[in-house]
Amino acid sequence: MSRALAVFLATFCCIAAALAQGGAAGGPAPPTHPATKLNFPPTLGGATFETSANHGTAVSYRYLAGKIQITVQIFDGGRRVPPGSSNPAVIYEFSGEMAEAEQQARGSGLSGFEKPAVPATCSYGAVVFRCTVYSASTGNGRVYGKVLLTGYHDNFVKIVAEWSQADNSTVADADKALSAFIPALMH
Repeated sequence: MSRALAVFLATFCCIAAALAQGGAAGGPAPPTHPATKLNFPPTLGGATFETSANHGTAVSYRYLAGKIQITVQIFDGGRRVPPGSSNPAVIYEFSGEMAEAEQQARGSGLSGFEKPAVPATCSYGAVVFRCTVYSASTGNGRVYGKVLLTGYHDNFVKIVAEWSQADNSTVADADKALSAFIPALMH
């Protein structure tokens, strides 16, 4: 992954989570999320831990699986979140997350933001997510992201896999990384 892309993606994830929750950064996140009991060890499903951040009421954990960056964000949005991917809270939040992704991409100088008109559902192990793949143009081709969102233990769990065309990575590469990562995380 190019250094400029990596900086953009890391900044995007942290800013988006902080803005969505209205919290200020507060150091690293705990290795086990207290509400969901999800664990974030040094390696997870073949991915290597890079960093974590505490954004007030939201936390994020970033891993690298080959050239695929995987970021997990956990937050409650100030309310109790029903489980699953098809409840109104998740549907509404997903729409907001996609609008924020487009705004952040444009604000970072990327152009040609594209996403399907209708999100899909994606299953990884026993967990079902509301999901979509988006992309935007850079000077080195396109950057891609696959956004997954579900309600889990009264919280939103958002997972974003990001990659670059310049690194010769594909949706299949991202799905392979997610297929190993998510079941290891949410077992």
